[in-house]
Amino acid sequence: MRIPLAEVAGVLSASVVGNMESGLVAQGVSYDSRQVAPGNLFVAIIAQRDGHDFVLDAVQAGAAAVLVSREVLECPVPQLVVADTSVALTALGKWAREHVKPTVKNRIVGITGSVGKTSTKDFIAAVLATQFVVGASEKSLNNDQGVPVTVLNAPEPTEALVVEMGMRGFGEIARLAALVQPHIGVITAVGESHSERVGGVEGVARAKAELVESLPADGFAVLNADDALVAAMRNKTSATAFTYGTAADADMRISDLTINGDGCASFHLASQWGSGNCTLSVPGRHMVSNATAAVLVGALCGIPVSDAVLAVASTAMSPMRMQVHSLTDGVLLDDSYNASPTSMSAALLTLRSMTADHRIAVLGVMAEISDAEVQHKNIAQLAQDLGIELIAFRTDLYGLPSYETYAEVYALLRKRSANTAILLKGSRIAGLEAVTQLLLGL
Repeated sequence: MRIPLAEVAGVLSASVVGNMESGLVAQGVSYDSRQVAPGNLFVAIIAQRDGHDFVLDAVQAGAAAVLVSREVLECPVPQLVVADTSVALTALGKWAREHVKPTVKNRIVGITGSVGKTSTKDFIAAVLATQFVVGASEKSLNNDQGVPVTVLNAPEPTEALVVEMGMRGFGEIARLAALVQPHIGVITAVGESHSERVGGVEGVARAKAELVESLPADGFAVLNADDALVAAMRNKTSATAFTYGTAADADMRISDLTINGDGCASFHLASQWGSGNCTLSVPGRHMVSNATAAVLVGALCGIPVSDAVLAVASTAMSPMRMQVHSLTDGVLLDDSYNASPTSMSAALLTLRSMTADHRIAVLGVMAEISDAEVQHKNIAQLAQDLGIELIAFRTDLYGLPSYETYAEVYALLRKRSANTAILLKGSRIAGLEAVTQLLLGL
């Protein structure tokens, strides 16, 4: 999105340091100096690291201007100085949302859920892209920084917007929804992720329901019929609710589901908008639900089911989500972005479905879940029941010896037998993608 700097300086009540040329425009924003694209406005967020320390790196990468809370000396581009850059980024996101064309309103999609948010976002973006110019969250930019960045980085002209929304407590999704103002709200599932912070799974359901509660009366709530806590959210919204899943009364119904030796699902979809058969290119039975949600969203946006089915069949996932890599004498399934008991079980079942002589799961901790000790031991038991060798990484919660370094895990995996399938999965703090890089020689 084009960001006229003089205009947004006024919106933000920012002081301008440096020469602000008349008509100077930034193209999109970034708060990571490593990801700056030429022409971006760089936002110096103060978090675990202070973004002001990377302003000059951002300028070297091509930033047209910077948004800061203190002047940075020797900065050669204009500086917009505000009291708090995080607050200013949110305000800038609201400004951008107000500049989205009215014709796009009915195609603004918000997505939340304990699992499957990013994959569902990827599927929906692919479906909508068959007819529209789509702006969508990159990777998992779903928090107070990532959501405004998604809106600000939408292409021009944007004809559809797909925004992932995460939560770690009550009120967070309501706040993000107020910024995005979605017309369609998708709830994928309610599970244990962040349950420790909100008093259990029932608290997670309350927090996730904030999305459908925010929808306008002429909007659509897209709900997983196979999750009782999600299906019950139809009573919490003034929008029209549609459901998807294997349930007999689902509006977009899944049937005839089978899994091939690569772990990929084939299935049939039937609905009032049409029907079709599909085989996904990404492994995992659980991906069927995410893809079906996307086909339903597409139907609500006027996209034929036949076109939507073709789109989800070839959708590429964001990195570290059921990402398959070929190895010498085997295959690597990198699902290392995050983990909860629900997603961990789904990944193990996917690993078991893949054709291999030997299966190994390298599992890190599942963070911020209730009953952590019981949940980890349940996963260890599931792995044993499925005949999967489990390697515990930096946690003893699985009841097994823990390996503490990526090099140790890599050394173990190098000794694997021929035709071995390997799964890497853990919460973000485990950083198991580092093992992927070692195995691939990156």
